[in-house]
Amino acid sequence: MTAIEQQPGLSADMHKRSEALTTTTPLKIGIDDGFAVTKLALPDGRLLASPSRAEVGRAGVTWLNPGQRSILEYETEDTIYSVGEVDGATTRFEGYACSGMNRAIVQHALQCAGLEGLDVDAVSGLPVSAYYRSSGAKRSSAINDKQVNLLQPVSPRNEALPVSIVAHRVIPEALSAWYDYVIADADGPPRLISERQHAPIAVVDIGGRTTDTVVVRDQGILHRSSGSFEYGLLDVKQALAEAIQERFDLGRISDRVLTEALRQKRVRLYGRDYDLKAEVAAAKHELVERLYAETRRQLGQGTELERVLFVGGGTVALAEHVIDWFPNQLIVAQAAFANARGMLKYGRYVAGDDASE
Repeated sequence: MTAIEQQPGLSADMHKRSEALTTTTPLKIGIDDGFAVTKLALPDGRLLASPSRAEVGRAGVTWLNPGQRSILEYETEDTIYSVGEVDGATTRFEGYACSGMNRAIVQHALQCAGLEGLDVDAVSGLPVSAYYRSSGAKRSSAINDKQVNLLQPVSPRNEALPVSIVAHRVIPEALSAWYDYVIADADGPPRLISERQHAPIAVVDIGGRTTDTVVVRDQGILHRSSGSFEYGLLDVKQALAEAIQERFDLGRISDRVLTEALRQKRVRLYGRDYDLKAEVAAAKHELVERLYAETRRQLGQGTELERVLFVGGGTVALAEHVIDWFPNQLIVAQAAFANARGMLKYGRYVAGDDASE
């Protein structure tokens, strides 16, 4: 089972295809709708991120300055979701990728990107193990469910016009980063980087809920070295939450406070700042040990690989801990957006006209 068989292959007509796309109406866009953060890649070069944070129901906030609202409400399938700076229900549940909450969070990200009222042609992803069976066969039902989900309408409950996703393709998430790595379009027309196209390349994608590995050689996915495991940056947040709760005898920590505590390595409680360097280090250490063991199990020492690419938001958060796992590794620039960039490149230069492929 190869990348050529599962996805349209990379070919020399890529530039012609990109020229043709400039006249189409829907805006091509890459959507990496992760459990922790939703990332967008736009054809004008913008890379945008917003927390995957929402709750069911109205926000229950009266804004003194309506122009500064940090929570917006969306309705889909007769359910209202508040999205933005909310405490937020966890997205870490089976079926999130095909849920109304997912649609509302994606719509919020598109609105924040200034795409109000536009039609978009989107590419998003699924974890490798959710996309492929171990045999290499596609999980067609899961792919179709994800594809259909974002095509369902979502209405902002303010004066804004909805962003309509009129076409939607789904590809494996870590494979998206491979497309990003082998297709260059930063300076002028897109081009294939031939020495990368056929070389054995591994991608390690550390996300919120899952970590994916995929190995591609000669445009073929090597499934014995590819897969997903249920560890990610949300495990660090969970461990940190438990440490804060125990240290300060608290019942609950909001996701907003927890996210800031992880980033700043301190927490503000009762009007005071408290240092959390030890707690953050301990929470990261536990995840790093798990990831190292699983990555070595999948890739060995990487001896026969040309490159081992590290991507994803988890890579950014854990960069100092994963920097020396393989002699031939590379932490990709703006690693959190590698999948979104690759999804955009796939939609612009690789995909055919049939959005159901």
